[in-house]
Amino acid sequence: MTSIARARRGRGALSAGWTALAAVVATPLAAHAHQAHDASSGFASGFVHPLFGFDHLLAMLAVGVWGAQRGGRSVWTLPVVFPLIMAAGGVFGVAGLGLPQVELWIAVSVVALGLAIAAAWNPREWIALALVAFFAVFHGYAHGAELPAAADPLAYGFGFVAATGLIHVAGIAFGLWIGRAMHGRMMRYAGSVIGLAGLYFLVG
Repeated sequence: MTSIARARRGRGALSAGWTALAAVVATPLAAHAHQAHDASSGFASGFVHPLFGFDHLLAMLAVGVWGAQRGGRSVWTLPVVFPLIMAAGGVFGVAGLGLPQVELWIAVSVVALGLAIAAAWNPREWIALALVAFFAVFHGYAHGAELPAAADPLAYGFGFVAATGLIHVAGIAFGLWIGRAMHGRMMRYAGSVIGLAGLYFLVG
């Protein structure tokens, strides 16, 4: 395959990724436009929840960065699978279903995703998707379990899925930028920092 063909293929995958991510984010935003006023507070609560949880924020950024680092379909498959499975985990949390060691697995997710970036780990796509989906269940459960009593559950879920999609987009953009402008080594350094932050969450 020529360099021109590879470049076109990369641009095609990236374009598909942006389209898929936009759909994930736009769907809850469109649904929210038809919610009553009491649901708006639920959407807002869900939207800001991942932004103020540093462990959630780093894990979601890491998913985007890892997808950008892997390239190809992973640019969009990893960031699409995470919020979809996370939404299912959120349902478990809202329903109060038992899920063991949630905070532990969230911290482990930050360590694992950071190390995957630092090591430039490139397993088969299904392995990467399974890993991301596994961690997404615990992140979603934590969001759902912390649902404010006055918030509308559906609007709250749309809010944190929308925020997650935007965080993934930021991670992809950062990963593509740092990979092109500062070479892959800097991306691996960023992964090391994320992994160390995850260790802090584990011991803290």
